[in-house]
Amino acid sequence: IGNRSFTCDQCGKSFTRSSSLKVHQLIHTGVKAFSCDQCGKSFNRLGPLKTHQLIHTGIKAFSCDQCGKSFTLSSNLKRHQLIHTVKSFVCGQCGKGFTQIGHIKTHQLIHAGVKAFSCDQCGKSFTQIGHLKSHQVIHSGVKAFVCGQCGKAFAHSYSLKVHLLTHSGVKPFSCDQCGKSFTLIGHLKTHQVIHSGVKPFVCGQCGKAFAHSYSLKVHEVIHPGAKHFSCDHCGKSFARLGYLKAHRVIHTGVKAFNCDQCGKSFNQKRDLKQHELIHSGVKAFSFIRNTNLLRHQQIYKVSCCDKSGRLMGHYPDKVHLNTARNTRDLNQCSSAGSILIRLYRIQL
Repeated sequence: IGNRSFTCDQCGKSFTRSSSLKVHQLIHTGVKAFSCDQCGKSFNRLGPLKTHQLIHTGIKAFSCDQCGKSFTLSSNLKRHQLIHTVKSFVCGQCGKGFTQIGHIKTHQLIHAGVKAFSCDQCGKSFTQIGHLKSHQVIHSGVKAFVCGQCGKAFAHSYSLKVHLLTHSGVKPFSCDQCGKSFTLIGHLKTHQVIHSGVKPFVCGQCGKAFAHSYSLKVHEVIHPGAKHFSCDHCGKSFARLGYLKAHRVIHTGVKAFNCDQCGKSFNQKRDLKQHELIHSGVKAFSFIRNTNLLRHQQIYKVSCCDKSGRLMGHYPDKVHLNTARNTRDLNQCSSAGSILIRLYRIQL
């Protein structure tokens, strides 16, 4: 094997050559002097840089003879081929099998609850450093993977792949109990919890139990004052995550919803729909907008007599259904449930 007389004083690893020791010690210094001129990724040795640069060429010369999948590196092919072999490393807690001992050790961290790798920007923790690095791309704001059909961009390639399934309409994963289909196996597994009857997520205020954590969060908003989702720009809180996402669009300044009749733009779809009522002439609430009706009712504080149907409040005593003469000005108030005589014209 040779005499390994050159030993690293930091980790104790030994080498037969002083040059090999020097290259190794770069790992401990953190110096990465070799950078890729295409993506900027740095390496502490020239060899790994050359290996990395094969990714940018797109050449995948190493193919699996069992499934045909191709790889840029022979080492990746060898690692892949283990999938086709027996999974001899089995988790004692859940029974999941693995082809490599390193994979099962990483998997077992899930059961242990150990999350040693934390994001320095948001504090979220992960069981693997690879998952942390993948997560950190979100904070960079870079979305390099764009859908060719709708233009939506993603930070990760797998997110784009998942998104593309929505355009294809393919749902290959079906529930064997109810037949409902899903585009992802993860969504199917989440759904199947419903059939198990297990409801481990319990509301601390009323005791109601749910099969999924997100169902509990949705439920909790029914309790007064429950607003768990806060905007990091202005601090405004919302009862549901969907409401927060819709609100955040305001801060971007983007107005993607345009009226095809007058060209006016809006940052939310519901605002566009409300605006389009103006062009349609539809007055579903006797006013074009429900908010205008509510404002109207607050001004005149309309109430209705249960026995006679007489309208009470700030309207004059003569305002009564039996005394209505000019039916052209009658408008329906859905709140009072009676006919209002428009004696007063208000500008809303």
